[in-house]
Amino acid sequence: MTEEAARTALLQFVNSKCCYGNRAAGELVIQELRQLAIYRYRLETFRESRLSEWAFEPLPKPGAAGRPRGASAPPAMFREGTRRVRVPHSCRVKDCHRCHGHGRSKCSVCHGAGRTRCVTCKGSRRRLKQQKRCQLCSGTGRKRCSTCSGQGSKTCTMCQGEKKLQHFKQLVITWKNNVFEFVSEHQLDFPGELLSKVNGETVFRDENVQVYPITDFPEPAISLASQRAIAEHNATSAASSRILQQRQTVELIPITEVRYEHAGQPRLYYVYGLENEVYARDYPQRCCCRCSIA
Repeated sequence: MTEEAARTALLQFVNSKCCYGNRAAGELVIQELRQLAIYRYRLETFRESRLSEWAFEPLPKPGAAGRPRGASAPPAMFREGTRRVRVPHSCRVKDCHRCHGHGRSKCSVCHGAGRTRCVTCKGSRRRLKQQKRCQLCSGTGRKRCSTCSGQGSKTCTMCQGEKKLQHFKQLVITWKNNVFEFVSEHQLDFPGELLSKVNGETVFRDENVQVYPITDFPEPAISLASQRAIAEHNATSAASSRILQQRQTVELIPITEVRYEHAGQPRLYYVYGLENEVYARDYPQRCCCRCSIA
């Protein structure tokens, strides 16, 4: 990281903030660039779980195509998803439980009467101010229900008027990617959660149906994190799912601590990640103290 690159990164950061001024970024005097690096360990466990449940749908009309059966093949590795597959030969036909096999259900607006109170005269049969017979309802105080067209009932939304439902058993397959992340210790005035949003240089990668803990890594904390992560993921998956694939990586995230002086005051900011993101908590030219700094 050079002084020019550090200043460019700060200018890009400042220009992305509505409450930051870029004059200070051009005037500051960089005094020291301290190059640092932090290891980030990540374990991903892609697992599959299955359960069965009863479902129903309107009885297909004669000649209509049946519901397609889904495939149970998993999506791309480490991508989450859910798929429902109908179990063959599990179909049962029953009367619709909402309309009790009638194909129609009582209108919820007129409650089966087919007529509702006139909204113009509010059921008084006369216009309140003019004391004349209401023309909208012809002086009856009620008008035909627009929801059910005066029939008092509507086509059942559950069975779509077919009177019966087709019940079947379906298999619910869920693919989930569990992620364990660990960042090595550092003595920086820097929020650790920001490091999960940037990329680093991959120095170790292992992918298999089941990976084994890392041993003898130069940073002992990474080896311990690998052992703990694999033990936790394997124990969690054993109870209710099966592991399809595991992947563990170690990335080296570059961090540059930039010490500078502005208006006689010593300050600092950080440039981190391969994207050269910036964290500047005490940037001197801000017009709003609540403006985001990350």
